[in-house]
Amino acid sequence: MRKIIKNSKYPGFVLQCNQQLVLDSGKTLDEFEIAYQTYGELNDNKSNAIFVCHALTGDQFPAEKNPITKKTGWWDLMIGPEKTIDTNKYFVICSNVLGGCVGTTGPNEINPKTNKIYGIEFPTITIQDMVRVQKILVDELKIDKLLSVIGGSMGSMQVLQWAATYPKSLRSIISIAGALKHSAQNIAFDEAGRQSIMLDPNWKKGNYIIEDTKPENGLSVARMIAHITYLSDAAFQKKFGRNLQEKQDLSFGFDIDFQVESYLRYQGKSFVDRFDANSYLYMTRAMDYFDVSEQLVKNKESIIENKIRFLVLSFTSDWLFPTKESRGIVSLLNSIGSLVSSAEVVSDRGHDSFLLDEPQLFKITSGFLKGIKL
Repeated sequence: MRKIIKNSKYPGFVLQCNQQLVLDSGKTLDEFEIAYQTYGELNDNKSNAIFVCHALTGDQFPAEKNPITKKTGWWDLMIGPEKTIDTNKYFVICSNVLGGCVGTTGPNEINPKTNKIYGIEFPTITIQDMVRVQKILVDELKIDKLLSVIGGSMGSMQVLQWAATYPKSLRSIISIAGALKHSAQNIAFDEAGRQSIMLDPNWKKGNYIIEDTKPENGLSVARMIAHITYLSDAAFQKKFGRNLQEKQDLSFGFDIDFQVESYLRYQGKSFVDRFDANSYLYMTRAMDYFDVSEQLVKNKESIIENKIRFLVLSFTSDWLFPTKESRGIVSLLNSIGSLVSSAEVVSDRGHDSFLLDEPQLFKITSGFLKGIKL
């Protein structure tokens, strides 16, 4: 049994699912909820739907004032009336991923079997599990075929998983700053972040909500580590250099001396106010487990038969998901005979370029979408 209701906590909607969901781990969720938001109007033949997949610390509010942070939506530059993903033309769907912390079932929600917070009793999830849940939402909206599925970073992983798992349910995908699988280096960064959380005494073996505490220091350091990987060396130099923070001389101590230190501490501190530590553990683990190569090859006939168009984009200064990773995606897609286009966007801003004002990104994406007839 499924039921869509208005979200009582955040803008948008919730799909309540009273059905068993079998996960890649073999474990099950007997009931779950999917929090989502939509923009634009679905046309009569339901041919204009675009599913947007968010990255690790994103949510279902890409194109509006965020109800938690009160800041502009994370992809407001991309989505909206007369923007690249034009909501006067397209119907845009974005859901909080399974395991997230903004309304979709995750470790900070109540386990219906125990009436207690899941904590680390929540089953381990994968990118494919996230996409399974998204497909259930799309089915409930009675959309047979999505015009496109679009996402960057962890969103790109979901996009590629959509193509591998549900090739009959979409016409195109746009993978931005992604890879076929998580690299050893990226797994290492994720593990450093997870350990910073789990070694915080306030993590309480994952039971911090029940014990009314929060691993703020650990989650803050995890965010700081991750944020370093989102910017390029050029971006750090341009933004901060070795400039001191509101002082003329070094302190010869361990308080803040440099602007870049102040910036990272701010990023860490602000993050703990909007994100759940256990969700961070589960979602980074899902990224580590991601490897879609074999599935794409296995389902090549369906991908070709359904004439899925692929656009694969990368950025020159992205060292977290460098262009060589996108070339790997293109190479595999070419090897199975799919319809693939690619481009490397010139930017000195690093991995976060896909979230920023990058006219070349907007132009290429807009042109690709306009080439797909509704």
